[in-house]
Amino acid sequence: MFYAIRHVTRYRYSRPVWQSIMEVRMHPRTESSQRCFTFQLSVNPRARIFGFVDHMGNQVHHFDLPAHHRELTIVADSLVNLEPPDPLPPSLPYDTWDELERAVEEGDHWPMLMPSLYARPCAQLDRLTRELGVDERAGRDPLTLVNDVAAGINRAFEYVKKSTAVNSPIEVSLTARQGVCQDFSHIMIAAVRGLRIPCRYVSGYLYHDELHHDRSAEGATHAWVEALLPGLGWTGFDPTNGVITGTRHIRTAVGRDYADVPPTIGTMKGRTETELQVRVRVAPSQALLPPDEEFAADEEWSLFVERDEQALLYQQEQQQQ
Repeated sequence: MFYAIRHVTRYRYSRPVWQSIMEVRMHPRTESSQRCFTFQLSVNPRARIFGFVDHMGNQVHHFDLPAHHRELTIVADSLVNLEPPDPLPPSLPYDTWDELERAVEEGDHWPMLMPSLYARPCAQLDRLTRELGVDERAGRDPLTLVNDVAAGINRAFEYVKKSTAVNSPIEVSLTARQGVCQDFSHIMIAAVRGLRIPCRYVSGYLYHDELHHDRSAEGATHAWVEALLPGLGWTGFDPTNGVITGTRHIRTAVGRDYADVPPTIGTMKGRTETELQVRVRVAPSQALLPPDEEFAADEEWSLFVERDEQALLYQQEQQQQ
């Protein structure tokens, strides 16, 4: 399935600021059943854009704006293809716990087992796992247990937009029993790590269609989790919508929690009030979305363009079949 994605972020300042330094994580990953064909990052005011790959394999872009400005707009356009993943078995043999223990001991998975800034144990989490019956293995294999955690969180919490802040600890959502995808992902990560199963945070996009009744909001980024399971590798679970991830979940970055993978993070000089606007469009397509008129009319944009020529050839072959 081909998707054209446009992610627009706009900062407006009440007073001019200067020396804005920004990191951007909006480049979809190329791995497994997902491939990013093209990626274009546009910045206004104009800035020189650089890129690097972090220790988790995420594509990161960064730029510096030394001039005064009252508005900063970032537009990321991507063309991504997702192949259907192999279907998951209904369960795993119980002795795969031993295999998982060996993988943990021999592999470099400790960062995804230890508490992190937003995914950490607390008294409210202990109460929740006991309530849901997922505080111990209780004869269940790793896949069944992780599925039970995801399903339990989906049932126990109400999705309410703007009910938490981007930096809210999980205690806020656990107490109110409501939140957004970021909160549900952090709660699930903390619960699954407590069972000695490596678990990580995934930032990306979700394609909404009429066939699925998603709770998460359209027009925004999305978050879910991946657990390391024996014989299956990193497997995606979306506790917000109560589904296993598939051809609608487009991955941009992975990390211990949200603190590792925000779409934008930076700093600037100046004392001002900031207004942030974000909009996301995900559409089935074989070409990039056309530029918005307000962007096309502005000549102060700078661009970073990356194309996977081999992938583009693959796309042409797929279109001919």
